[in-house]
Amino acid sequence: MGVLKKFMEPVDMTEGSPWQKIILFAVPMLVGNIAQQLYNTVDSVVVGNYVGDNALAAVGSAGPILNLLIVLFVGISVGAGIMVSQYFGAKEREKLSMTIGNCVTLTAIATLFVMIVASMVARPLLELLDTPESIIDWCHSYLLILFIGSVGLAYYNILSGVLRGLGDSMSALLYLLVSTVVNIVLDLLFVAKMGMGVNGVALATVIAQAISALLCMLRLMKMQELFEIKPCYLKLQKKYTRKIIRLGLPSGITQAIFSMAMIVVQSLTNSFGEMFIAANVIVMRVDGFAMMPNFSFGTAMTTYAGQNVGARHDDRVDAGAKQGTLIAVVTSAVITSMILIFGKALMGIFTKTPELVELSRDMMGILAVGYVAMAVTQCLSGVMRGAGDTMTPMWISIATTILIRVPIAYGISFLTRTPELPNGRQECIFISLLASWVIGALITYVFYRRGKWKEKAI
Repeated sequence: MGVLKKFMEPVDMTEGSPWQKIILFAVPMLVGNIAQQLYNTVDSVVVGNYVGDNALAAVGSAGPILNLLIVLFVGISVGAGIMVSQYFGAKEREKLSMTIGNCVTLTAIATLFVMIVASMVARPLLELLDTPESIIDWCHSYLLILFIGSVGLAYYNILSGVLRGLGDSMSALLYLLVSTVVNIVLDLLFVAKMGMGVNGVALATVIAQAISALLCMLRLMKMQELFEIKPCYLKLQKKYTRKIIRLGLPSGITQAIFSMAMIVVQSLTNSFGEMFIAANVIVMRVDGFAMMPNFSFGTAMTTYAGQNVGARHDDRVDAGAKQGTLIAVVTSAVITSMILIFGKALMGIFTKTPELVELSRDMMGILAVGYVAMAVTQCLSGVMRGAGDTMTPMWISIATTILIRVPIAYGISFLTRTPELPNGRQECIFISLLASWVIGALITYVFYRRGKWKEKAI
C-alpha cells in the first residue's frame, strides 16, 4: 500500500530529469487511456458478437454525434488542466482552490445543457446524415441513454483533468480501471444474458462512468494539503470562469469542428453501405488504441509545460518538449507496427465475417504512417497549450480538417466514380485522414519553432 500511495502522489515536474518526469506521468495515462478506449471497444465487441454487424454499425454511427455534443466537457477539462498545472507549479493555493471550485460548478451547468439539448437534436442529426433505416432506431436509443446519463462522463473528464493538472495521473488510472471492469461485466450481463442489445451497452457505459467520476471526486476531497473545496470556491467568479473558458474554448471548438467534419465524412461513409460502416467502426476502435501513446504524451506535455511555465523554468520546457516528442514517436512506431502485424487477429475480435475482417485490415494499413506524425502533433501542441497558447493548435486542427480532410475525401470519391462504383472508392475516407495527419504535423512543427506560444502564459 505504501508503494501505491507513493505513485498516487502529485508529480512535481519543475525539478528532476525532464524525460523521467514525463514518462512517470505519461505511463499511467497511457494505461488509463487504453482502459478508456476499452469502453467503446467492449461495446463494439459485445454487440458485434451477440447482436450482429448492423448493431456494430449502429454503435459506430452514433460516435461522431456523441463527440460533437460533448465539446463543452472537452473545453472545461482543457481549460481546467492548464490553469491547475500553472497554479500548482507557481504554488498559488488560493487561485488553485478557486479554479477547481469553479470547474465543478461549470461542469454542472454544462451537463444540464447537454442532457436537454443533445437529447432533442440527436434524432434530427441522424436523419440529416442519411443513417440507414436498418440502424437508425438503435443509434438514437444508444445516444439518448448516453446523453441523459452524461453526468458521469462530464465529471470524470473534468475531474481527471484536474488530477492530471496536479501531476496525479495514477489516481485517474486506478479509478478508470475499476470502472472499465464494471463496464465489461455489465455489458455481458445486459447484452449477453438479459438481451438488452444496444441499450444495454449504453446503460453499462453510463453506470461505469458515474463510478469513475465519484471516485475522482473522493480523491480530490482528500487532497486538502494542496487546495480547499469550500462553498465559497464553488460560486462562479468572473475572473476564473473567463480564464477557464478562454483557455478551454479553442480546444472545445477544435473538437466541435473535428466532430462536424466527422459527421460530414460519416455521411459519405454511410453511402458505402452497412458493411463499410461496420468496417469503419472496427478501424476506429483499433485506431483508438494506436492513438493512445500520442494522446497520453500530448496531455503529459501540457501538464509538464504548464507546471514549468508557472514556475518560470523556460529552459526545462524546451528540453522536455524535445525529449517527450522523441519518446512519443518511438512508442507510437512500435505500437503501430504491432497493430499491423497482428491486424487480422485484432479485427477478428469484432466480427466473424471474413470479408469484414479483410476490409478493416486493408483500411487500417492506409493509416499506419499517420500515427507517427500524430505523435509529433500531439506533443508539440501539448506544449503550446500548457504554456497558455490554445489558439494555435485550434487553427491548425481547423485548417487540416476543413481545408484538407473533407475536400480530399469528397474529391477522391468524385474522381473515382464508375458504373461499378457509383460513390467512388471507399479508400477515400482513410486517405484523406492520413493526409490531414501528416500535413498537420508539419504545420505544427513550424509554428512550434516560431516560438510565439512562449508569450501566452497566464
